[in-house]
Amino acid sequence: MDFHDLQQDASIAMRKFWSVRRRQLKTQGTASGQKDAGNRAAVTGGAQMDGFVHLIADVIHAAGVTKPCIYHQVRSSTYLPGFFRPTKKWDLIVVADQRLLACMEFKSQVGSFGNNSNNRAEEAIGNAHDFWTAYREGAFVKSPRPWLGYLVLLEDAPGSTSPVNVSEPHFNVFPEFKNASYEKRYEILCLKLVRERLYDSACLLMSDKSGGLRGKFREPNTEVGLATFAASLFAHASSHARLIGKGNHNERKRQ
Repeated sequence: MDFHDLQQDASIAMRKFWSVRRRQLKTQGTASGQKDAGNRAAVTGGAQMDGFVHLIADVIHAAGVTKPCIYHQVRSSTYLPGFFRPTKKWDLIVVADQRLLACMEFKSQVGSFGNNSNNRAEEAIGNAHDFWTAYREGAFVKSPRPWLGYLVLLEDAPGSTSPVNVSEPHFNVFPEFKNASYEKRYEILCLKLVRERLYDSACLLMSDKSGGLRGKFREPNTEVGLATFAASLFAHASSHARLIGKGNHNERKRQ
């Protein structure tokens, strides 16, 4: 896997994110004649993270997994059974030889940091708990342990990088959250999601509107950076691609 190409592809995906978002903001309400409040059109319009979905799909394909095994919302159904709910629609899944190899969620947050950061954390934790409980109970029959990933893009802005106070009316919060910015909170979230083994890898990217349109971004912590995320996924996908290939070869020999 060429990590130089990975950075270039990430820049292209970043430009797409901001350009799609800007276009959605400009065209909001054209069909109904009514403008959505605030940034609602850009938040609910979808497609902003498609560039990153395609980037990660290319990593999986480079690992030896054929493209028909890679399902994402851009072109196909990505529903998987849950344990606490019937199904969950993921952003990207890999199903080969009737086995679930990998599953991913892609999220972004631009503005409204105080309103949405806790919701993002609750979603990430809840989705992982539901996923692994479903796996334990045999929802993904024949599947060895799948790879689960979480990638989040956060706007690089004063509201996300400035220290934030916490409320402690009854008990003290953990010290790492005191005076932590929303950027730092997301970094802590991603680190803990991996260290608690809720996700195999997590990735936090930061980008501002003007730089993002030129493909610029930064990674606050390489432990939850894009290269680490892609390398972990590539290793998992390549090992299973070899196993699947060997299984198909043995099946042909028996025939």
